[in-house]
Amino acid sequence: MSDEPKILILTPVKSAAAHLPRYVELVETLDWPQERLSLGMLESDSVDETLDVIDRLRPRLEARCSRVTVSSHAYGFSIPAGQQRWTPSYQMARRKILARSRNRLLFSALRDEDWVLWIDVDMIDYPPDIISRLLATGFNIVTPHAVTKPGGESFDRNSWADQGKTLLEDRRGSSAVRLDSVGGTILMIRADLHREGLIFPPFPYGRPNHRIRVKAGAWGAGEIETEGLGIMASDMGVQCWGLPDLEVLHHPN
Repeated sequence: MSDEPKILILTPVKSAAAHLPRYVELVETLDWPQERLSLGMLESDSVDETLDVIDRLRPRLEARCSRVTVSSHAYGFSIPAGQQRWTPSYQMARRKILARSRNRLLFSALRDEDWVLWIDVDMIDYPPDIISRLLATGFNIVTPHAVTKPGGESFDRNSWADQGKTLLEDRRGSSAVRLDSVGGTILMIRADLHREGLIFPPFPYGRPNHRIRVKAGAWGAGEIETEGLGIMASDMGVQCWGLPDLEVLHHPN
């Protein structure tokens, strides 16, 4: 029996039928012991054959992982046809739902694992040793550099420092950099941090609340979802890190 840490891969999915075959292929390439790898997926509000494709591919995931959990929850949220998911007017509502989806998936799937590895369903490529490389950093929260082409600009612009002024694309040549916020394309988090209360806030985290006692000092509007998680981690005394030169490829849309 391997004594490697137990890893739980978590992936929220929505209308992802076209991306699931490659997602499964990539999971199959991971060079991590089968008995130390689990996977959980939460489907929500899909308008394509996502659930059917998951059912069709599930035996392959079960052959690769010691445990696979798949659940579904309807939030009743959709972006109008013809609008992109990053359209500014839909961002707050979309990310609130995504944060709730991530938290629901986390609470339902996490058991005795040591680490949680969040992976987007629409990743195109990452190295088979991605788990080993992330763990080798020794960081409690760490993310690689998501791009759409090697050497290209950062795709995941939620991984930032300096109030959003510095992205991973700005720090190439650095082995690791401190981040104030993280994205969720690929994100490794020590599981005990989640157990101790680190979540994806489905509300602007860090903003003032009229019910609390506020001393002198200005408050911002707050951050939500993965960005809110980064700020919450900081409040818990945990530093987030990014790896500018460890590139992973994400679908451009």
